[in-house]
Amino acid sequence: MDSHNEPHNTSHEQAGHGPGQSGNAGQKQRQFEEQQQLDERLSQIKHKVLVLSGKGGVGKSTVAANLAISLALHGKQVGLLDIDIHGPSIPRLFGLVGHTVTGTEAGLVPVLYRDNLKIMSIGFLLARTDDAVIWRGPLKYNMIKQFLKDVDWGRLDYLVVDSPPGTGDEPLSVAQLIKNPAGAVVVTTPQELSLIDVRKSIEFCRALKMPVLGVIENMSGFVCPHCGNRSDIFKSGGGQTMAESMKVPFLGKVPIEPQLVISSDDGVPFLFQHPESETARAMQAAIAPIIGLDEVPSTPEHSSIPQQKSETSIRGEQNMMQHGPSEIRVAIPVSGQKLSAHFGHCDEFFLADIDQSTRTIKQTQSLTSPPHQPGLLPPWLGEHGVKVIIAGGMGSRAKELFAEAGIQVITGAPDESPERIINDYLNEKLVLGENVCDH
Repeated sequence: MDSHNEPHNTSHEQAGHGPGQSGNAGQKQRQFEEQQQLDERLSQIKHKVLVLSGKGGVGKSTVAANLAISLALHGKQVGLLDIDIHGPSIPRLFGLVGHTVTGTEAGLVPVLYRDNLKIMSIGFLLARTDDAVIWRGPLKYNMIKQFLKDVDWGRLDYLVVDSPPGTGDEPLSVAQLIKNPAGAVVVTTPQELSLIDVRKSIEFCRALKMPVLGVIENMSGFVCPHCGNRSDIFKSGGGQTMAESMKVPFLGKVPIEPQLVISSDDGVPFLFQHPESETARAMQAAIAPIIGLDEVPSTPEHSSIPQQKSETSIRGEQNMMQHGPSEIRVAIPVSGQKLSAHFGHCDEFFLADIDQSTRTIKQTQSLTSPPHQPGLLPPWLGEHGVKVIIAGGMGSRAKELFAEAGIQVITGAPDESPERIINDYLNEKLVLGENVCDH
């Protein structure tokens, strides 16, 4: 019987049907399908930003959390992925300890924080917060791949990835899986002990041909909560000097305040709780240029960041910097009593004078739109005192003209009545989608 089976098996192997080759073919097919799923998922995310640090304890996760918050406050659709397998901090920073994730046919559902920030962390998958994850490299790689491939992120403007310290398995895995990240934000503290390891992170990025978006010098001085004086307990300026010597952008110095520790333990992002503090202002200034990725992407050759802000929402203006007067005039293009998909072809403009400090509408009026003429609307609305226009879609050239007229542009607004849009705008509930016109 064996003598009959051996030639039979040999003939199948020669024909390409042996068990070894069949298994290899099946494995290649599975790998092909997985790569397709990964590519499809990542194709819905415009910008992938890694937050790295060469050394632990420099506040990297705090920077990543507040970067994601800042982008969300500017009306962007944001995902925050915590790939620190052994020490996930993001659930604690957002007050989400104990939350779990569910699965649907579309994939794992990330935890929704507010209306435009989705969060995923291995911390949501552990039975207890004290459980230790004891994994080697291949298991970490597969988990990170699952976070990218199987999580139903949907369409995102930004995916912020909080990586563990160093240049090991996790940052290497995510950089290779993403393939084309927008770049990395590198976090350091001022002292030389931290800077030595940060230089390694920058070289890590260069080895992978990943742009360095910039260096943030965290814990750069201590601000006394009583007198407001600042002391450089960890020195100051080392990060800036290092960034200049390595020819990468320097994003700024962020001091440390006791309230930052309290906010982190309370699970309330610092930018929400203390938007007017020196630390919050410094962090806003440090990470704001990254918002410009939505306008002019940085290039690997220069590793530079454009300084121009992209479109923002009322969340950013109210909760963060409170720029300008409290009373402003907002314009909404209207056709058929609803927002017009394209501002240049509307029937009229709904104008609302609003008080940002009290979140109230002072008065409203309607203006018949002038005859369509390229370049006319920005100065025309400027003459009527408009400071913000909320539209469904707008081309890049029109945005430039509005910016020159001193008018802020928000696109991607829903097809709703202007009254509903204004109320959502005032109450930080305005959900923005894609720019429906970008010619």
